[in-house]
Amino acid sequence: MFDDNGSFLLALLEFFIFVAWFMCLFWVFGDLFRSKDLGGVAKTFWCLFLIFLPIVGMLIYLIARGSGMTERALAAQAEAVRRQDAYIRQVAGPSAGSPTDEIASAKQLLDSGAISAAEYEQLKTNALAKTKTTAASAA
Repeated sequence: MFDDNGSFLLALLEFFIFVAWFMCLFWVFGDLFRSKDLGGVAKTFWCLFLIFLPIVGMLIYLIARGSGMTERALAAQAEAVRRQDAYIRQVAGPSAGSPTDEIASAKQLLDSGAISAAEYEQLKTNALAKTKTTAASAA
C-alpha cells in the first residue's frame, strides 16, 4: 500500500488535515446554529454554502462572522452555568437555606399536624446549632 516512508507520512498528514477540517466544520456549524442574530433563511444559505463549497465556505464564514464566535460561545457557557445553578438551587430546596427558612418550614409542618411539638423543637434546635457552628467556624 505504501511504497516508502514518505508516502506513509504524506497519508498521515492528509488524514490529520481531514480530521482537523472536520472538527472545524462541526465548530462552525455549532456556532451557526447557536447564533441568535441570524434568521432561518440566512442559516439555510450558510449551511448550503458550507456543504457545497466546504473549504471556501468555512474560510468565508470565519472571515465574515469569526469575530463574534467567542462572544457567542461565552454567552452560551454563561447561560449553561446560570441554568445549572438554578437547577442546583431548586433541587437543594429550602433545607440548604438559612436557619430561619428551616425553622419556618418546620413551623408549617407543625401547624399542618405533620410533625409533633417535640419534633418541631428538635428541628429548631438543629437549625440553631448549624447557625452557632457556622458562626464559630467563621470567627
